[in-house]
Amino acid sequence: MRKKLVMAVALGVAAVMTASCSGTRTQAQNPSTVHAQARPSPDTPTNTPTSPPAEKVTAPATVDGLVPVVRKIQTDKPYVFITIDDGAVKDPAALQLIRDSGAKPTLFLNSKYFKGSEEYFKSLQGTGIEINNHTMTHPNLKGKPYELQHQEICGDSDAIQQAFGKRPTLFRPPFGNYDDNTRKAVAACGMKAIVLWTAAVNDGVVQFQAGSKLKPGDIVLMHFRHTFSADYQAFVDRAEQDGLTPVPLWDFLA
Repeated sequence: MRKKLVMAVALGVAAVMTASCSGTRTQAQNPSTVHAQARPSPDTPTNTPTSPPAEKVTAPATVDGLVPVVRKIQTDKPYVFITIDDGAVKDPAALQLIRDSGAKPTLFLNSKYFKGSEEYFKSLQGTGIEINNHTMTHPNLKGKPYELQHQEICGDSDAIQQAFGKRPTLFRPPFGNYDDNTRKAVAACGMKAIVLWTAAVNDGVVQFQAGSKLKPGDIVLMHFRHTFSADYQAFVDRAEQDGLTPVPLWDFLA
C-alpha cells in the first residue's frame, strides 16, 4: 500500500489531468472552487463526521446563460466527494462495495453504456447514489457546434430520466473538455453546474493534482472499469487515512 501511495505522488498533476477515459483532458477554462459552507445539525460531530450535511448548499448561479464550472467544494468540514464516470464495465462487486462504504457516489453516465443494463444501475441507485449526465456517446465537446452539444447533453438527460425516474442536475464533460457552448447547452438542458475533479483513481492508486493526500472538498474521479473494485477500495482507504468522510456531492450543489 505504501508503495502505491509513493507512486501516486510521483504521478502528480499530469496523471490526474489524463485520468478519465481516453484522450487528453484539458481544464484551461479556470474552473472555480465552490465556496460553500455546510451547516450540519447541532448533533453532527465537528470532526470525522459519519453522516452527510443536514442542510443543502445552493450551487453557484448560472450567469448570462452559462452554468458554473466546479472543480472543488470549499468546506471547513472533513468532507470528500467520489464520482464515477461512463458505465462501460458493470462490476458485480460494485453494489456491495458501495453499501459497505456508506458513501453515496455521484455517477456520471453515458446512455450508450447504461442502455440494456438499466437494472444494474437501478440496483446502485437503491443505495442512495445519484445518476447524472456525461453525454449520450462520450464525444469531445470542446469546439463542437452548439446544436450537436445540445443534442448529446439533452439526449442523455432524457434517457436518464426515462430509465431512472429523475432528471440530472449536474454534468461532467467527457475528457474534462468544454467551452461556452457546453455551458449554454448544460443550462438549456436544465442542469445547475459542470463538475470537474481534483484527484483521480487509476489501477488502485489515488492520484492528486496537488500535494500528496486528499483534502477537504476534493472531488475524486474514477470509472466503471475492470479495476473498479481496486479503485473504489483505494478511494475508501485513502479517505479514511486522510481523515475524510465521503458525503453526497449534490448536498453542496443543490
